[in-house]
Amino acid sequence: MCVAVYSIDKSTLLGRTLMHSPVGELELSASVDGIVSVLLVKKNNTESELLDVAEDIGTLAQESIRKHLDQAQKELDKYFCGELTSFTVALDLRGTDFQKQVWQELQQIGYGKSCSYQDIASNISRPKAVRAVGAANGANPVAMIVPCHRVIGKNGKLTGYAYGVEMKQYLLDLEQGNRRAAV
Repeated sequence: MCVAVYSIDKSTLLGRTLMHSPVGELELSASVDGIVSVLLVKKNNTESELLDVAEDIGTLAQESIRKHLDQAQKELDKYFCGELTSFTVALDLRGTDFQKQVWQELQQIGYGKSCSYQDIASNISRPKAVRAVGAANGANPVAMIVPCHRVIGKNGKLTGYAYGVEMKQYLLDLEQGNRRAAV
């Protein structure tokens, strides 16, 4: 279920909205180029803190930002309902070249599948950069859309996740259950 209130911050040209999901309330941020972040809202944030920066930045920019936010909300809703296995919303990934390379590789992990940090490092031709891959994975600002939850330890065990291993397990179970049901 989406919150139909938007905030647009003229200083950063980012729009934000809140979205309810099975894993908690999410704050989506977008630029005119695409989704910048999907963050789990901390319990001490309030809607008024998120929505008090509305500014007029021009109709075309506002429409573009809202289009990205609306599409991300719809796709995330479908993902959580098991109806979407691949996201198509435009992304505006902001990070180092190495982080972007890792995030690009994360998008190659199929729905309901998993791989190790070592696999990612090898796939980007940096086999010794396993820890750096883990750090880039942890810095992923668009969790769920860029599926960092699909990366597990080399031994097959769950490892850290920015929103906790319980959420990581939930997302993996969601995808595994839907994948088995689709077979």
